[in-house]
Amino acid sequence: MNKVLKIQQKFAGKPFGKKLFSYVVARMAPYFLTIKPHVEELRHNYIRVSMKKRRAVHNHLKTVHAIASCNLCEFAAGICMESSIPKHRRWIPTGMDVKYVALAKTDLVAVCDLEGTDWDNCDEVVCEVSVRDKENLEVVKAHIFMKVSDKKK
Repeated sequence: MNKVLKIQQKFAGKPFGKKLFSYVVARMAPYFLTIKPHVEELRHNYIRVSMKKRRAVHNHLKTVHAIASCNLCEFAAGICMESSIPKHRRWIPTGMDVKYVALAKTDLVAVCDLEGTDWDNCDEVVCEVSVRDKENLEVVKAHIFMKVSDKKK
């Protein structure tokens, strides 16, 4: 079991466990704290993470700012990668393709599913992240490109 899943297990079943776990993993890259992500579900190759629509992430239209949505996508992809990649491998984002499909007028939920990834034989993983609002309307679709390599010995 890798580091992120061990941290999750440590907080499981404790009062405010998911909230504390979400805070701890967001601190791995402190910029993510600006969106206050909340990990709803995390397992090998899968994450579902939410974010509240609040004034701090609004744009001039009082909807969720595009960059806040991008941060949610990158958080989802990064934590999913970190909780899934074998210990002898490493990853780094190399690019991102984002489509803003609709205005984000409510709280958001992002899902990244990496099922079927051949972790031992890949040199790139494309993390497809779908962000939906409370009405289940897709508001953002992102493809985040991750370079994967073996760790130096």
